[in-house]
Amino acid sequence: MSIISVQELDQLIDEAVKEDKGVNKILIGYKLFSHLMKDSEFSEEVTNSALSPTQRKYKKLKIKVTTDEYQLHFKSK
Repeated sequence: MSIISVQELDQLIDEAVKEDKGVNKILIGYKLFSHLMKDSEFSEEVTNSALSPTQRKYKKLKIKVTTDEYQLHFKSK
């Protein structure tokens, strides 16, 4: 997967939630996560979402950073 913008991520989240109401987690590759964190809106929401860095959220979806460089996958409950 290529690098995407925060706006593209927002669209993908909206589509995933519409298709599957049970989506509750985003798996994001570490390089893609690093790229997204350069966006001030994304980084502000993620860093302010929880006290622990292992329990971050974006758009009310839990974030799990993975070892795959550019992974982007939505998981259901």
